[in-house]
Amino acid sequence: MNEFDFIRRYLQRQQQDQQLILGIGDDAAIIRPKTGFDLHISSDMLLAGKHFFADVSPADLAHKILAVNLSDMAAMGAMPRWVLLSAALPQLDADWLQPFCDAFFAMARRFGVTLIGGDTTQGDWVFNITIIGETRKGQGLKRSAAKVGDDVWVSGKLGLAAAALSVCQHRLTLPAAIMAICEQKLLRPEPRVSLGRQLLPIAHAAQDISDGLAQDINHILTASQVGAHIHVDQIPTLAALRHWAQDCPTRQQQLQQWLLAGGDDYELVFTASPSQRQAILAIGQSDSVALTRIGHITATPSLKLTDHRQQEISLVHQGFDHFRSA
Repeated sequence: MNEFDFIRRYLQRQQQDQQLILGIGDDAAIIRPKTGFDLHISSDMLLAGKHFFADVSPADLAHKILAVNLSDMAAMGAMPRWVLLSAALPQLDADWLQPFCDAFFAMARRFGVTLIGGDTTQGDWVFNITIIGETRKGQGLKRSAAKVGDDVWVSGKLGLAAAALSVCQHRLTLPAAIMAICEQKLLRPEPRVSLGRQLLPIAHAAQDISDGLAQDINHILTASQVGAHIHVDQIPTLAALRHWAQDCPTRQQQLQQWLLAGGDDYELVFTASPSQRQAILAIGQSDSVALTRIGHITATPSLKLTDHRQQEISLVHQGFDHFRSA
């Protein structure tokens, strides 16, 4: 199989799309934007050994590389529409490509996304997705709109993917039942696209949690020129994981690190007026996702982290950094 056979056999699966004038098969795709809408464009690169293990199943890998990009759209309240997929693969192996493409297109169909192009070359397991979404003009959520007095909220449960990664890296062990739940979160994160859309008229600022809560919320604080006070013990996580840590100071410290700086959560952190609390809880209930208030925005331009004793917590690393980790 050569590159062009691969494209024709696996990638040219088109959905009906009135805005897509020309898809895969030419030198470039043609999209006709809708009047009164803004386009949101984001790109993410994933490398074997850094973002995923080389022996991950092709279906799990396909899910994750699309999910992490959908999460960027969710953070802005954008409706994801089109993606471009570029990949460096050691070889074109039909037994690997079939489950990868099946899972990729299943995920794309679920979120109404069309693959419109990309590139393929021979190389060592690198994937890059560019995703394009849209919102009505001027309505997209940004990092720069947090206001003093806002509540700080997070979706879902944090720290699970980081816990699973620690086990996979042979740094510790977890009970099998806990590891199964955490590993699912690592391999198959759930992008909060519907939540982001529903937060458009309510939230002030938002960010997806990909590199660690502390680091990612700092992006909001820097852009908005504000600070935040976060109550660490209010950060939601798996009850069984908290129970695993409760009687051991070393485990408690490890859990705290996973919650604040572990990364790979792909949940949303957002700010909103206290007057919107009931509306936010109602959205969470209708969307079947837990939404938890973990702190508030302050005028002092710094991130303050405290435990249940109101003692401040210091972090050596606030989240993932590609070059520091290298």
